[in-house]
Amino acid sequence: MVAMASFFRCVTAAAVLLVLMVATSEAGNFKAGDWIAAHATFYGDSSGLSDDMGGACGYSNMQAIGFGCNTAALSTPLFDNGKACGGCFEIRCTGSKYCLPGASSVTVTGTNLCPPNYKEDPDKNEGGWCNPPRLHFDMTMPSWLSIGQYEGGIVPVMYRRVPCQRSGGVKFKFSGNAYWLLMYLLNVGGPGDAGGVWVKGDNTDWIAMSRNFGAAWQAFSKLGGMGLSFKIQAHSSDDTIICNSVADANWSAGVTYQAPNNFDS
Repeated sequence: MVAMASFFRCVTAAAVLLVLMVATSEAGNFKAGDWIAAHATFYGDSSGLSDDMGGACGYSNMQAIGFGCNTAALSTPLFDNGKACGGCFEIRCTGSKYCLPGASSVTVTGTNLCPPNYKEDPDKNEGGWCNPPRLHFDMTMPSWLSIGQYEGGIVPVMYRRVPCQRSGGVKFKFSGNAYWLLMYLLNVGGPGDAGGVWVKGDNTDWIAMSRNFGAAWQAFSKLGGMGLSFKIQAHSSDDTIICNSVADANWSAGVTYQAPNNFDS
C-alpha cells in the first residue's frame, strides 16, 4: 500500500506555461533499444518527494515539471556528460529474490547524475555502484518499489531505451538576459534527449546553442526584443523538430514557454 499511496502523490504536477503559435515537425519515430544488463538502487523516502530539487540535469523540481516520481540518477557512462538528460529507460528487475513477484517493468526518466564513490571498494555490494564503467540506476523509492522489494537494497536489472511519452509540446524555460539566453529544455517526447539545439530570432539565421550543463542550453547573442524559434536534434537518434514562434518579442527570463508540437512518441 505504501507504493500505491506514493504513486497517487506523484501524479499531480503543474507548470507555469504560455501557449504559443505555429510549429512544424520533421521528427521520426524513436524505437525501443535492446535490453542491457545493469544494477539499480533507490534513494529518498516512500513519498518520492524528498531530494527532489536540483540535480545535474538542471530540472529543478521533478514534480512541478511533470516527471513525477519515476526518475533516476544515472551512473557516469549512462549520464554521458548530460546528453542522456530527459531520456527514458524501461527497467525490469531480474535474477534476484528481491524482485517484486509479478512485477513487469517501470519506465523512468534520467534526471540526475549518480556520482562515483571511489572511497568504497567497487567489488563489494556496499558502495561504488556508480563508479565507471558500471551501468547503474539510482531510482526514487516509489519507482523502485514497483519492481523490487525494499529489503533488497541493490538488485540486478535489465534496461532499454524507450520513447518518452509526454503530454503537450516541448517546453522552454528561459533564463539569462537579452544578450545571453540560457534555456532549459523540458518535456521532450520521443527520444527525450537533445544532442543539438538552435535558436532563431526574427532577424537572425539559425544560431547554434551550446550545452551549459545537462538540459541547459545557451546562446551568446543579442536576442532581446525578437520573437524566438527553436530547432532540436535528438542525441540518441537523427530525429529533428522545429518549433516556430515559441516566444514573442516580449519574452522574459523566468517564464516557461510551450510549443504546440513535440517529437513523435
